[in-house]
Amino acid sequence: MSYQIEAPMDLQQKLAILADAAKYDVACTSSGTDRRNDGQGIGNCVSAGICHSFSADGRCISLLKILLTNECIYDCKYCVNRRSNDVPRASFTPREVCDLTISFYRRNYIEGLFLSSGVVGSPDRTMELLYQTLLLLRTEYRFQGYIHVKAIPGASPELVERTGYLADRMSVNLELPTAEGLKALAPQKKREGMLSPIRQVQQLRTINKNELVLYRHAPRFVPAGQSTQMIIGATGESDYQIMKVAQHMYRNYDMKRVFYSAFVRVNEDSMLPALPGGPPLLREHRLYQADWLLRYYGFDTEELLSEDKPDFNVFLDPKCDWALRHLERFPVEVMRADYETLLRVPGIGYKSAGRIVKARRLGTLDYPALKKMGVVLKRAIYFITCGGKQMYPVKLQEDYILRNILDGKEGLPAGGQKEPSCEQLSLFDDPRFSV
Repeated sequence: MSYQIEAPMDLQQKLAILADAAKYDVACTSSGTDRRNDGQGIGNCVSAGICHSFSADGRCISLLKILLTNECIYDCKYCVNRRSNDVPRASFTPREVCDLTISFYRRNYIEGLFLSSGVVGSPDRTMELLYQTLLLLRTEYRFQGYIHVKAIPGASPELVERTGYLADRMSVNLELPTAEGLKALAPQKKREGMLSPIRQVQQLRTINKNELVLYRHAPRFVPAGQSTQMIIGATGESDYQIMKVAQHMYRNYDMKRVFYSAFVRVNEDSMLPALPGGPPLLREHRLYQADWLLRYYGFDTEELLSEDKPDFNVFLDPKCDWALRHLERFPVEVMRADYETLLRVPGIGYKSAGRIVKARRLGTLDYPALKKMGVVLKRAIYFITCGGKQMYPVKLQEDYILRNILDGKEGLPAGGQKEPSCEQLSLFDDPRFSV
């Protein structure tokens, strides 16, 4: 069964409305999958990435990011497209989305498609329209590039499954971190309704992996995995609660990415926070840094935060904050420490930690060599020794390290810069003047 949406506007007007309406959905990322053109279609999908990301070689790569429609049956208080808002409405037909995608691809504007939608009519009707769009794009238009599509909570599992075999990545937004927040700002939506398609995608991906082992040419289901998004700052959850949810999604639902979207007040509603300082961008930044620690550095949420310390220090990155609270573990000798220990040193990333482990098998390292490997010495010097020696004579004291790190003018997002302050000159506490 297919549905058609009437098109009272021209294509350019629709594109202006629906591209703008999609900008608040940040749950799009690099493709994470590698699928070459088989010679019978147009486009290909490489793991370098999509959606205004930067690839490893520095290229900026992008995709067409649009809504199928900004019509919606829901009235979520935080959403610009909610039913009660008086905003211009528009809808694409499946064929219009395909024509736009191919037209933009041939002009080298994009390398893929990110397709989301408001819920028009019902979840099943919306999911059917998304499925018809992807089916048309993959079969008639022979498009073999990257496609990221939203699964609509409440839609038929059969529709979600059929769509998943046509997409590279699928996502279902959690919207808000907790069920309580969802009940307050989006009472028409249920937490279980959002978790159901997430659980389905996880289970089908597991089945599909087993099939691919047995049958080399079996169709691939959501090969780039699934992602989700949470709005940060619209409700009163602490960073600890948010990171607990993210950790649960990674460990229990095989989630590829959790995105954090700083709340932007686009509607006037007494239930929404005023945000006199604007969207909490610095808080969003710290959550992304902590998310990286969960995924690549072996940290647990309970190590970074607790009920007694429920929020991150906005002026210090989470890894430095953790290190300052665990100075008993430092300094670390880079010539002997194992990979997992090196990962916990501020200024040493997972790539530079791997390089250190490989390079020290061949000889002795020094500080210039560490710098060439990518170690950020302005942070690491407080926490490491190399060959039993410090780079500079520094103190292993929390106040001293904190003062010098903050004086290092860490690059922060807009809204996070500290006002200039005056302090007494010291020639002893600053390693830049040490001998």
